[in-house]
Amino acid sequence: MGKGKLKKWNENKTFNNVYEPSLQEIIDGKEFMKGEWHKEVFGNDHPITLELGCGKGEYSVALARKYPERNFIGVDIKGHRFWRGAKTSNEEGLKNVAFLRTRIEFIAQFFSEGEIDEIWLTFSDPQPKDEKGTKRLTSPKFIDRYKKFIKPGGLIHVKTDSPLLYEYTQEALAEEKYEVLIDSNDVHGKLVHEVDADLAEILSVRTHYEEIWSAKGRSINYIRFKV
Repeated sequence: MGKGKLKKWNENKTFNNVYEPSLQEIIDGKEFMKGEWHKEVFGNDHPITLELGCGKGEYSVALARKYPERNFIGVDIKGHRFWRGAKTSNEEGLKNVAFLRTRIEFIAQFFSEGEIDEIWLTFSDPQPKDEKGTKRLTSPKFIDRYKKFIKPGGLIHVKTDSPLLYEYTQEALAEEKYEVLIDSNDVHGKLVHEVDADLAEILSVRTHYEEIWSAKGRSINYIRFKV
């Protein structure tokens, strides 16, 4: 275990916007904060957006800055990654953003029906060895999990550099007949110049890895669909 990771894990425990339930208890079926996020965490009834697989939390923090009238929760299993977002939001006094450490396959144990308004999937692992695609966060299996707690008609945003995940998502959404609102294979070169200013600003947020991949010439893909 690296000293850097341990330091970040310990510092996460001091942040009042970080939630780290026992993974074993979650695996055993225990629920955590289900139906309580508005009251117990944010103290309001504003809409909640999830960023699943949030990494360093760049999107959760950027969205929280832009939309103080909304709430945001970044979710990732690697606490040393979202430490950066948790620390930044604490330093800036952002009260509308929190971070949850867990595995995405258990996400339905944390939120009640209709508790979530939107979901962002930012640069999810494309799982190239998963031939059936069931481990991908845009698979019908995962979308069915999201539908247990996202409001009817809620939006899901997918941003990825992976052609595999992008094409798989297109095919899965078409097969399941979900309504696709935006579909672009060139976010920064084309899409940001075609959408309204608010969405262009959001899409222009670049994660740490997105900066690296963009510098290598990879195109960034984006899909927004309704469930």
